[in-house]
Amino acid sequence: MTPPRILIVAGSDSGGGAGIQADIKTVTMLGGHAMTAITAITAQNTIGVQAVMPVPAEMVLAQIDSVVGDIGVDAVKIGMIGSAETAHQVAGRLERLAVPVVFDPVMVATSGAALADQATIAAFGRLMRLAAVVTPNLPELEALGGEAAVLGHGCHLLVKGGHGTGPEIVDRLLSPSGPAREVRGRRLDTTATHGTGCTLASALACGLGAGLPIDTAFERAVAFVRSAILRAPGLGEGHGPLGQQFVTGFHLGGLD
Repeated sequence: MTPPRILIVAGSDSGGGAGIQADIKTVTMLGGHAMTAITAITAQNTIGVQAVMPVPAEMVLAQIDSVVGDIGVDAVKIGMIGSAETAHQVAGRLERLAVPVVFDPVMVATSGAALADQATIAAFGRLMRLAAVVTPNLPELEALGGEAAVLGHGCHLLVKGGHGTGPEIVDRLLSPSGPAREVRGRRLDTTATHGTGCTLASALACGLGAGLPIDTAFERAVAFVRSAILRAPGLGEGHGPLGQQFVTGFHLGGLD
């Protein structure tokens, strides 16, 4: 049985709640093989981000080339990109791969700390053009110019509803050429939300890498995130991590 090979291009979260750490846990629990190209090192915990150190673009590319040249890739997840230069360099490399790309345009951490400057956000357009799906939350979608602007890049758009209001969360998957698909769920009263966006994007990438139709991959990814929130271990004094390691029943290995 060959697991879906998921290349994760993202930053490291020293607290283990978001970023590469959340991505690896998610892909592993879904039966995929997680590979990484780390774009930045952060010192952070459930309370906030204390320091950020971008990884040079050439080292990010070296990581990508290393795994692509030997192991191969079935899907790519992009999270925190680190810098505008890295965004352009990564886009150039990924344009050579004929695999689905899920782009989570990380701009601000759950704690409120900025994780992308204006130059980096401006470079996101190139990544959106090569993505199969872009997964912003509501503030990120506004910063990207709204639904029409994102769909204009030819990608699907997964609008995360967690930053909305009311007792219900609505996650929507929009196609450039078709109607939206929605998943609705009760808003959970919890502070265990650190890494929800990373987890959703990685779960979606794992489903696409395993060959699932995009609608099915979307619905399963949302369900996985909700299950991980409900199983959160209650760590830290701020926005705590999810409990991906405790979620069962979503394994995609072999698609049996």
